[in-house]
Amino acid sequence: MNGLAQLTPGAPFEGVFAVREVERRLSRAGKPFLSVVLADATGSARGVIFDQPDWFAERLSPGAAVRVAGRAEQRGGRLELLISHVRPADDEQAEIQLVPRSHRDPDELFGFVLHLADEVADPGLRATLELLTGDDDLAALWRQVPCTRSGHHAYIGGLVEHTVGVTALCQTLCTWHPRVDSDLLVAAAIVHDLGYTRAWRVGATFEATDEGRMLGHVALGVDIVSDAARGAGLEEGRRLQLLHCVAWHHGPPAPAGPQQASPEALALMRLNAAEVQVKSRLEGGRPDGLAL
Repeated sequence: MNGLAQLTPGAPFEGVFAVREVERRLSRAGKPFLSVVLADATGSARGVIFDQPDWFAERLSPGAAVRVAGRAEQRGGRLELLISHVRPADDEQAEIQLVPRSHRDPDELFGFVLHLADEVADPGLRATLELLTGDDDLAALWRQVPCTRSGHHAYIGGLVEHTVGVTALCQTLCTWHPRVDSDLLVAAAIVHDLGYTRAWRVGATFEATDEGRMLGHVALGVDIVSDAARGAGLEEGRRLQLLHCVAWHHGPPAPAGPQQASPEALALMRLNAAEVQVKSRLEGGRPDGLAL
């Protein structure tokens, strides 16, 4: 079956999709119906269920993979799915096939991360990076999770792709401004978004974890990097410099102002934003690339 992006209005459809949203609503006549957002690796579409909505509501939950049948229609210039049948997906591999993937190989990209980490000469920063890249569980998530659900790098391998992109930009800046602490900036660029490894859960859809919803990826990243820095015996002043960069990469933490940023923190903040905005514009998304 073709993906959601290839469905033809007026034609029947059947396939396995991820359930992104389920909401019980009332029509103008006061009759209940279900509004459902389905997704696969090609995109997403809104569907409606008018018959027995409460029965179907018990069989549809966000994050689940289900086999759905019905008819595709055009309404208000958008595709709408009139859903008639729903049952659990049989294919155990359905979940991983429903989320989009980077066109680049995440394993190959992680090899670039290791190469970039090897170029950090500072012994304490290098030891910190070795602890993080050498953690098999963390490294597996680093290669898998996205940066956002529907914004920039919203696909399998999105985090590691963004990591390499930002770090490469930071390396280039260091050649033009040799007074910038290149070891600190490159190390910070490599680890700046590691909080996403605890902020996202990958299944049939990308779902925010409780930690991700309540703390955010920046706070989670500071925690991950701080633990690794202490485990590596990184000198306290150096640890704070590294955490300062990570904490600042989306802008000044309150109540700090831009004038309080180190050159390395400011560089990371600006180059992170540049990579996100260019990527988002290339993909036709919001210029700020923000979404969760």
